[in-house]
Amino acid sequence: MATQYDGGHERRIRTKDMVEKWLDERQQMLVLYCKLAGIDSFSPDKPEKQLLRDFCQLLIDYVAFGHFEVFDRITSGEERRGEVVKVADTAYAKIAEVTELVVAFNDKYDLSDHRQPLDNLTKDLSILGEDLASRIELEDRLVKALLR
Repeated sequence: MATQYDGGHERRIRTKDMVEKWLDERQQMLVLYCKLAGIDSFSPDKPEKQLLRDFCQLLIDYVAFGHFEVFDRITSGEERRGEVVKVADTAYAKIAEVTELVVAFNDKYDLSDHRQPLDNLTKDLSILGEDLASRIELEDRLVKALLR
């Protein structure tokens, strides 16, 4: 009986650690998003290009962690709680949709690969912010279920 408790307790600790890492990456990404959104004008030759590069990298890392750590864990059957699976099933389609938009944003603005004109960056950041807000709302439901 003690081993069942130990295994369940250990899984809960791994879940908590996973969620904390995910939320930490999200927080770091949001800080950089706010810094970028506060810039009046952009130019590939200005120092802000490094901030944009850093943001794109962290944005992709955050989204990838959600898919390859959190959702893979749930869909692989490692997560046994029905409520978590139900919330994940409900949220996944919209989260996947936002992931595609994030990848498109990264492909367009990752300045390490090319020199993209930044004329539409303010508008694209605004649209991305709305998409991220809807994703975060769904993620928060999943986090709540995971931490119960």
